Amino acid sequence: MSATILIVDDEESILKALSGILEDEGHKTICAGDGIEALSVVQREVPDLVMLDIWMPRMEGLETLQRLKELYPGLVVVMMSGHGTIETAVRSTKMGAYDFIEKPLSLEKVIITVNNALGVIRLRQENASLRGLVLQDHELIGDSHMIKRLQEQVRLVAPTHASVLLLGENGTGKELVARAIHYHSLRREKPFVEINCAAIPEQLIESELFGHEKGAFPGAGGQKKGKFDLADGGTIFIDEIGDMPLKTQAKVLRILQERRFERPGGTRIVEVDVRVVTATNKMLEEEIRLGNFMEDLFYRLNVVPLQIPPLRERREDIPVLVEHFLDLFCRREGRELKVVSTEAVELMKGYDWPGNVKELKNIVERLVIMTPGRVITDQYIPDYFFGSGAKDEGLSRPDSLRDLSSFREAREEFEKEFIMQKLEENDWNISKTAEIIEVERSNLHRKIKSYGINLKK
Repeated sequence: MSATILIVDDEESILKALSGILEDEGHKTICAGDGIEALSVVQREVPDLVMLDIWMPRMEGLETLQRLKELYPGLVVVMMSGHGTIETAVRSTKMGAYDFIEKPLSLEKVIITVNNALGVIRLRQENASLRGLVLQDHELIGDSHMIKRLQEQVRLVAPTHASVLLLGENGTGKELVARAIHYHSLRREKPFVEINCAAIPEQLIESELFGHEKGAFPGAGGQKKGKFDLADGGTIFIDEIGDMPLKTQAKVLRILQERRFERPGGTRIVEVDVRVVTATNKMLEEEIRLGNFMEDLFYRLNVVPLQIPPLRERREDIPVLVEHFLDLFCRREGRELKVVSTEAVELMKGYDWPGNVKELKNIVERLVIMTPGRVITDQYIPDYFFGSGAKDEGLSRPDSLRDLSSFREAREEFEKEFIMQKLEENDWNISKTAEIIEVERSNLHRKIKSYGINLKK
């Protein structure tokens, strides 16, 4: 890595010697005779690295270091001194210096120190680049007013410590919003830990959330850290919070109130600092009325509620999403970037997307794989997108919907029809259907049983 290095020393011989060494290594050097001159140089051109002497006239090195760090906190500075002491080295390190080398300068020591410092700079740059890619992966995509409003809400709530409740249908992107909140927050360098309450059996969910001590129950051979432990300092995302058992809800409420808990089987208090983001597709107010959800917990979680719109209410975003997923899957599969014809896009815009963005993502992945040419035309679009009123053919709406009196009944009828259609499309294979609609097999099996769906062999 060729770098620009500022050398600050009041001895002309040191400036010449270091310049020669570093230029022989392929670097560009700038020289300054004292701290005041160094500050003037840095304001004109910010170097990659600074080699800074401690004992100088007008402004000594530690003061110069302090001023440099105030102006450019990320600047990497190596201190030099012919009268170094451990106390001075420690003090300069605490003030933000990367390293400390003693005079007379050793050629080998200078080169090693500079290379190590530049290695740190390179890692910072790579991390910043990767973080940018991660942020891109968790950006909300779309130009509709609904998504613009949601993006603004995320921007406002992310830097705070407030609990956020994400509301929306399955597949709308609640996890994506949760990750966006985390990666735009002050906790972005700490863990993001997720758990789906609907995917974990009731008897195991407490162990998953809170861990356990050795011997807490038969088979607990050692201590296990739970999700709250693992998320300490960061964000925990609890998906399908409406499916959490009441007993577990009470323990989560205690954590939100006291920021501490006890692992099952133990007596030691574990203190945690976590930001809680939850999500549900249920009407929690209705669940409270039915006695399935704690009112106190609801108020703790519902500090900032964010509604995630279904895809059918933001159809203008479909072309942008299709383009995004095409790029994603073509790169992943190592294929030439494909394009979707105008006719195919219009068909997609006319479909109701009961599975929302997740369904669109799955469709685009299938089209990337199964379309032989570069252009994806309407002939490769699934048959159920066609016909009179494609919006109505994505899922047939039973006449009985008109007779339903509540949103809950309508949602359950809709979910039942959706599951039956997907099962039929996948030859009534539960495992394959669960994978396609992106739910746990055990969860799908429970829904099939609760809706009384007869499996056809």
